[in-house]
Amino acid sequence: MPIRDVHDIERLKKINEALISRVERSMDQQGNAFSLFQTAINLENRVRSRTEELRATLRRLEVSNVDLVAAKENAERANLSKTRFLAAASHDILQPLNAAHLTVSALAEVQTTEEGRKLVQQVERSLETMEELLRILLDISKLDAGVVQPEITDVALEPLFSSLKSDFQPLTDQKGLKLRFRSTNAVVRSDRTLLRRILQNIVSNAIRYTRAGGVLVGIRHRRSTVRIDVVDTGCGIPEDEYEAIFEEFHRAPQATEADLTGGGLGLGLSIVRRMASALGHPISFTSVVGRGTIFHLEVPAAKTAFVETPTAPVEERPRGYGLFDTKVLLIEDEPDVQNAMTVLLERWQCTVKSAASTTQALEALGDTAWIPDIVIADQHLEGGDLGSVTIAAVRDYLNRDVPALIVTGDTSEEVAEVAREAGVELMRKPLKPAQLRALLAHLLA
Repeated sequence: MPIRDVHDIERLKKINEALISRVERSMDQQGNAFSLFQTAINLENRVRSRTEELRATLRRLEVSNVDLVAAKENAERANLSKTRFLAAASHDILQPLNAAHLTVSALAEVQTTEEGRKLVQQVERSLETMEELLRILLDISKLDAGVVQPEITDVALEPLFSSLKSDFQPLTDQKGLKLRFRSTNAVVRSDRTLLRRILQNIVSNAIRYTRAGGVLVGIRHRRSTVRIDVVDTGCGIPEDEYEAIFEEFHRAPQATEADLTGGGLGLGLSIVRRMASALGHPISFTSVVGRGTIFHLEVPAAKTAFVETPTAPVEERPRGYGLFDTKVLLIEDEPDVQNAMTVLLERWQCTVKSAASTTQALEALGDTAWIPDIVIADQHLEGGDLGSVTIAAVRDYLNRDVPALIVTGDTSEEVAEVAREAGVELMRKPLKPAQLRALLAHLLA
């Protein structure tokens, strides 16, 4: 075979191999492209699926958010409704409770045996526990609903401490404990009533869980605050109970029956936290089991200085109470309360005329041959009458400013403002007979 043919054959083989190689590469590329195409389609399907899932989730979240907003609004409305209900219910419940207080007080006056006096005291303690529980529940309801608006003023701590010491000294003496309030001229910015309730609950709790030693209340000055410390030598609080102590109806597990004697309801620290939160006063504590607890309340310091105003001593009256032959016009629409109050006043040697409305009160006065020395009126009377209006009508009828007292279960600030504007005294139901008697004697003096 000629050499030229041999070269041509070799060249053709190389060309053939090159063509075959190119075809194979082309087929591989097509295979890869097809594979990539399939992969892209799969990814697109998966992205579309995930997108639909995400959209569905977002739609569900939107619906859930709408439901949550609606549920929150419903809960807030329910909370406000609960507050209004408890306020109304407490007023209705306080009426018979007030009657019971007055009746028991009158009953105590006629007891001649030791057994009878003990039974009366037991009933009085039960009534006081009921009253305390009702008032605490109402306070908690108002605080949770956010309807309590603190009145921030300058509050001198020394008179507050003196008042608390006077309240708790008999209890600590009975338990054999020491009670000390360190003297101070500090003035803070707070709501006087709420601050007193906070300290009252903390001190009461400290005394309840202290079996030996005592309770000390003092202050520490900070840069812009005053820290009030309540120190006790009680049973202490275990670390795992630190949060639980602020829960409703919680009692220390290490407390004995003797510690709980006296009506501890387990609501004291719960309402303390709510009140402190409403005032913006940080509260904290440190405790060692078996050695005691220290509660700290941070209160803003006031800029003004405290100058104590001496108070005139209250003259102690003999058992006649200074009420002998006092003419009382009693305006009360609840028959049980009216009867109980009448019995009590007559036990104090008063002459009583009763009425349930403004019209009846003026009819009771008749031709003014009988002029009352004092008027006692419930604020909310039958037919929509108001005690403050009735008192004004009686004064106009008699043409004189007869001393007057409004008694009511209404705990709102509005009724207190009405009493101030009318220039009459105000007492909340249920009445404490001893306080009522002292106030009547004061008004008549």
